[in-house]
Amino acid sequence: MLSKNKQKLIQSLAKKKVRDELKLFVAEGDKIVNDLLNTSLQVKEIFATEEWIKQNSTILASSYEVTTVDQGELKKISQLVSTPCVLVLFNQPIPKFDINQLKTELTLFLDDVQDPGNLGTIIRLADWFGINHIICTQGCADVFNHKTIQSTMGAIARVACHYQDKTTFFEAATTLQIPIYGTFLEGENIYSEPLNPYGIIVMGNEGKGISEQLHRYITHKLFIPPYPIGGSSSESLNVSVATAIVCSEFRRRLG
Repeated sequence: MLSKNKQKLIQSLAKKKVRDELKLFVAEGDKIVNDLLNTSLQVKEIFATEEWIKQNSTILASSYEVTTVDQGELKKISQLVSTPCVLVLFNQPIPKFDINQLKTELTLFLDDVQDPGNLGTIIRLADWFGINHIICTQGCADVFNHKTIQSTMGAIARVACHYQDKTTFFEAATTLQIPIYGTFLEGENIYSEPLNPYGIIVMGNEGKGISEQLHRYITHKLFIPPYPIGGSSSESLNVSVATAIVCSEFRRRLG
């Protein structure tokens, strides 16, 4: 049975201010919930139908607080179009980042990526390509936004996102003398340029690209060429699609 207070609490988590205050986020649906329950993320409370609880009894730890609800109650608290069988409140992880990791790992830097779906897809891509850390500017979408979480398909448990002031971050990063890559229309063909297995890949805002103030920090400007080269094509690629292409090429070089 879902109390009115608990219903209001879950509904309020649609707001970033409340999520930040309570340090919680929501995940919905059988696939993503099952994935996240098998990670180190801490469960606050589970709300599920009796049928889902029976079917998933083997993954439910005795320490979990589980509330049995019906589809009508789930519909009131769900942010999905189709009502799920399970909704879980998770404690927000507090990731740690040592800037010296930039010297040995490939790291993504997102410059004001504002669409939650794009952010979630990029987190999922990072997980696929073995990138453990994503640095986000303060202007990026919230990693714990409901659309972001659902788009990660569970990758949020394996990829750490850190929000940083862009100038402060790059002033520190440049002291490490590592390669800093960025995607530009006037860049060099990514398929013929030398690429390192470590450093920073900067991906820009959906409409404006990489902000002017970051241009001076970029040591390698890359371009994803259309096909055929010089032919008529779309003006640009979606940022998550571009990220997939760039990460794939970096990892292909390691093979």
